[in-house]
Amino acid sequence: MRLVIARCSVDYVGRLKAHLPLATRLLLVKSDGSVLVHSDGGSYKPLNWMSPPATLRVTTPEETEVEEGVVEQWTVQSAKTDDRLIINIYEQLHDTSHDLGTDPGLIKDGVEADLQRLLAEQIETLGAGYSLIRREYFTAIGPVDILARDGEGRTVAVELKRRGDIDGVEQLTRYLELLNRDPLLAPVRGIFAAQQIKPQAKVLANDRGIDCITLDYDAMRGVDDSESRLF
Repeated sequence: MRLVIARCSVDYVGRLKAHLPLATRLLLVKSDGSVLVHSDGGSYKPLNWMSPPATLRVTTPEETEVEEGVVEQWTVQSAKTDDRLIINIYEQLHDTSHDLGTDPGLIKDGVEADLQRLLAEQIETLGAGYSLIRREYFTAIGPVDILARDGEGRTVAVELKRRGDIDGVEQLTRYLELLNRDPLLAPVRGIFAAQQIKPQAKVLANDRGIDCITLDYDAMRGVDDSESRLF
């Protein structure tokens, strides 16, 4: 992984257009081809990024850009679309590379991992006609718990938690922003699923067009004896 701290401006050009004016930022260049632009805030969410597969090309800026103070230009080109991330470097303050080795991946606690496995096996819990695409669908900012298709063939991203709170909704929102950039998947809608979901999380999810589903863990495991219950 390459870490560069630089004074830079950033433009995303393609299906979406976005501009970050000149400021000091952290640029992460990963071995999978992804490039992420971070500020010193906003938790772990990048300000902008290019997902893999992508190629990074470093060039000398044009004369007019040199006059404005640009010393180097990065063009990060998506391999799947015409989208580009253009980073104009005005000053490099730090540049290091590190070999992080093979990462073992996120190890979820027992119940959360079981929920994911059970829901993948019982995907129609989400609704009639649902089918599983895959578990742990990789993205540049982490794996989506479950990626599925609904009865109408639309892509659905599912985030699973034992106890659903606002942070979980924010996490799913970031995944949806990224997944909806992929023309092979878009449009992608979200489902926030948990054993318990806090009221504030439901309000935020509803505001962002994300459905909420409460999961019965015991029933999914087949240990809920419905015949012995009074209700």
